[in-house]
Amino acid sequence: MPVAVLAPDPISREGAASQLRGRPEIEVREDPTPTPGTVALLVEDTLDDTALARLRRITRTEGTRVVLVVGAIRETELLDVIECGVGAIVWRREATAHRLVQAVLAAARGDGDLPSDLLGRLISQVGTLHRGAAGRPGAPSLGLAPREVDVLRLVAEGLDTGEIASKLSYSERTVKNVMHGLTTRLHLRNRAHAVAYALREGYI
Repeated sequence: MPVAVLAPDPISREGAASQLRGRPEIEVREDPTPTPGTVALLVEDTLDDTALARLRRITRTEGTRVVLVVGAIRETELLDVIECGVGAIVWRREATAHRLVQAVLAAARGDGDLPSDLLGRLISQVGTLHRGAAGRPGAPSLGLAPREVDVLRLVAEGLDTGEIASKLSYSERTVKNVMHGLTTRLHLRNRAHAVAYALREGYI
């Protein structure tokens, strides 16, 4: 899997790149410019306006998946990050070679990979947003089918495609087709974005 490592300073970039070099499943690109088919690994301390602008620029590159390695995320930034299309987030303090490879491969598959404490904050935040919007007349409905809701609920619990297929007695192909269908129909970037969207609308 080709990976472009981006960071605001050369020490952070080289540190992350050195964690990935030598791993047989990873090819670290010397040119850090994201291209279609690559995973962009962005290293930031915090998400100030400059970092968020950099993140949005990267996620606009067609066919690029993004892993964000960050020191801290404020509540107000969390949903912005997910809605940018970031499916995998790693805390800087946990960014071992194994953890980075795990996040890169999850992002490449289009899976979500969030730290458990961050997932809890995301669910709480989206739940608050949904409760605030629940009483609005004419609020749009996603019209998710029951099996789409079932799949998304298990995605939110952190299950992978095989585990979801086993729990629901579907084939893995069916699970992938369900996810592909709903992300395409609703213009969602990845699994984490789909979960955030479904939470916001009160489906899960």
